[in-house]
Amino acid sequence: MSGAQGGIDTRRIADVALAPRFGRGFLAALAAAALGVLLLCYAVVVLLVVGLGVWGTNVPFVWGFDLINYVWWIGIANAASLFAAVLVIRRHGLRTAVNRFAEAAALAAVLAAALYPILHLGRPWLFWWVFPYPATYEVWPQFRSALIWDFWGIMSHVVVTSLFWYVGLIPDLATLRDRARREWQRRVYGLFALGWRGSVQHWARHQAAYRLVAALVLPLLLAAQTIVALEFAVTLVPDWHQARLPVHVVGTGIPSGLGVVLVLAVLLRATLGLERYIDDADMDLLGRLFAASALACALIYAGEIVTALLENPRTREAFLSRAFGDYAPLYWGAAVLTTLLPQLLWWRRLRHIPLVTVPLGLGAAAGVWLDRFSLVAGGLVRDHLPRIGPLYAPTAAEWILLIGTLGLFVLALLLFARFVPVISMFETRHEESEREAP
Repeated sequence: MSGAQGGIDTRRIADVALAPRFGRGFLAALAAAALGVLLLCYAVVVLLVVGLGVWGTNVPFVWGFDLINYVWWIGIANAASLFAAVLVIRRHGLRTAVNRFAEAAALAAVLAAALYPILHLGRPWLFWWVFPYPATYEVWPQFRSALIWDFWGIMSHVVVTSLFWYVGLIPDLATLRDRARREWQRRVYGLFALGWRGSVQHWARHQAAYRLVAALVLPLLLAAQTIVALEFAVTLVPDWHQARLPVHVVGTGIPSGLGVVLVLAVLLRATLGLERYIDDADMDLLGRLFAASALACALIYAGEIVTALLENPRTREAFLSRAFGDYAPLYWGAAVLTTLLPQLLWWRRLRHIPLVTVPLGLGAAAGVWLDRFSLVAGGLVRDHLPRIGPLYAPTAAEWILLIGTLGLFVLALLLFARFVPVISMFETRHEESEREAP
């Protein structure tokens, strides 16, 4: 495990994780992410001391950034995990280049999303309300509450995503254990390698477990994302009370996850010198998959428009209000960022220009966020209750909370890149062995 085998050299990948220092650029990024986490702590303290009054929610806008950002982060995690799981199950060559950091991005997004179901309780110290224990007094909690659905959705993501990421890491952790020069590194990596020695029995059990967890990702994460969508669909809000909503949330969330994976691939190639392992062919295929997911998203938008116009008058009126009402710029901005602009990547030359791919990937994630804003706030404009206050507008406290979760997401990815191989070494050796085999 500790050296290059048959000319297959993965020392560059291991050296990144075992390097004594990462340089000033990494420290600057780490400091910026840590500042974001401090802002997150500040926003949480203000929420605890002052209460939900610091948010811009009112009647009928009883939901705001708390639900918008929760659904958005879950969408990123869901898309990245599904993408990685499909590559593993199909044994596609692209898994070698992108799976490890796609799984890490999914796990970091789940951590950011998990904060919102607790914070939007209003009294976060009562977070145990979301646990599914028997409702003895028939007051709190009750299994008909969407808070219980949040518990199952988040727990499914956390458990399955963590297992998927960690099981794939075990052989590489053993490699780092064998190559580490410092005693504390050998002890830490050895602890998490679980006694891996690379025997035939170890490999057989690992491959079976890895593909079993990958197979579990598909139904569990689809179910978890559907649970989030059904929190909207079971209400009486006209634009939410639709059976198509789970398809919308799952389908439109995929460009955001693939966009984040594309951006991470570009940044890792540029900053860590991993062009040998994330080559131009991988970037080319990843760009085409991203454009194809955006095209599928466009079909979902088109189908929803046709369906809404054929629905009952109340549903049609609610959709027209969302598309042409007060929040119409958000709706059409989401459509442009997530469906139209990514189509530029069908041109091969543009797929290899970082100044094009990075903005398009981030733009798709921002577009899905605008879609969630349009869905939540735009859906409540024409509710069954009269509007007695102004339109929903997020306050500074809500923006700080969002920036804080972004900082948490970036910090988790930076720590991942610092201490764990960002490319799967054992998959790299396996793939190149297959190429060399007669």
